[in-house]
Amino acid sequence: MAAATACALASSGLLAAEASADPPAGPAPKAAADHALVGYLHTSFANGSGYTRLSDVPDSWDIIDLAFGEPTSATSGDIRFDLCPKTECPGVESRDEFKAAVKAKQAAGKKVLISIGGQNGQVQLTTTQARDTFVSSVSAIIDEYGLDGLDIDFEGHSLSLNADDTDFKNPKTPSIVNLISAVKTLKSKYGSGFTLTMAPETFFVQLGYQYYGTGKWGGQDPRAGAYLPVIHALRDDLTLLHVQDYNSGPIMGLDNQYHSMGGADFHIAMTDMLLTGFPVAGDTNNVFPALPPEKVAIGMPASTNAGNGHVPTAEVNKSLDCLTKGTNCGSYKTHGTWPGLRGLMTWSINWDRHNNGEFSKNFDGYFG
Repeated sequence: MAAATACALASSGLLAAEASADPPAGPAPKAAADHALVGYLHTSFANGSGYTRLSDVPDSWDIIDLAFGEPTSATSGDIRFDLCPKTECPGVESRDEFKAAVKAKQAAGKKVLISIGGQNGQVQLTTTQARDTFVSSVSAIIDEYGLDGLDIDFEGHSLSLNADDTDFKNPKTPSIVNLISAVKTLKSKYGSGFTLTMAPETFFVQLGYQYYGTGKWGGQDPRAGAYLPVIHALRDDLTLLHVQDYNSGPIMGLDNQYHSMGGADFHIAMTDMLLTGFPVAGDTNNVFPALPPEKVAIGMPASTNAGNGHVPTAEVNKSLDCLTKGTNCGSYKTHGTWPGLRGLMTWSINWDRHNNGEFSKNFDGYFG
């Protein structure tokens, strides 16, 4: 889950955003516990954190994202998923054992999703054929393993906006229009129980407060804010949005100050933007509406090895205190208090186990 490369963009003066002009989406579909802990499980690959069998994932994890389903090529829409090869992961389970583990997790009230994309999985649905192939191939994975839904973890150059695509409420770019259509088709196929989560980077969401696509005069990174039309179009279908508050450059908050990774302040400012809403590219006539807290979790690295932007558990708890109780907020002034904030997401379950479960144990202790 690597970061998009931030481009140097011209600065502009903007008004601070207040409450959204549009009403927030309706109640979130319940995906597990009222407060949920979401984690990515390295399923198709191994790294320094070691391989973890699905059956060995601790009960703390409410939503388990299988990382990753990847396309055969960037524009094919043909998503493939398989377990890690034995040569890479000597302890990998058999396919039948894995399917049995999925059922066991579901019987325990957990949700198991296929996560599409990641650092290496660029997905660009530039044609209707790619859109339809995406739907059929993702459906095949969900059906084969008996999964609960889909996590969209598009990174890098998967999403960008055409130069004439300036209104997030009415997107024109084919790769974005086709993604929205594909996900709506999947939701319709599987019904109200389909779990849909997203894990965009800050570059594709909160940066949209300052910059959206190439801008009125061109020259900006076309990926800036490019997730906003996807989130907005799917907000009623969305179970949970957990932006990656890591591997990020400085991002301007609603106080018109830049906030950087490394402490509670960053998580508070970035999450406040989602729960308050904000004018896109500073246009107060074009406001991205607030999301309900039940549909929002905070994405954090599980350890210093997992990604840039890791913070100690004390800072994690300060973030939660401020956003859910209005205490320990520091210098940033939030636009509300949200006891219903859904929880936390982390990269990753494997790295948390490698770090003696510090992240998940802290979550359990905080929410009881």
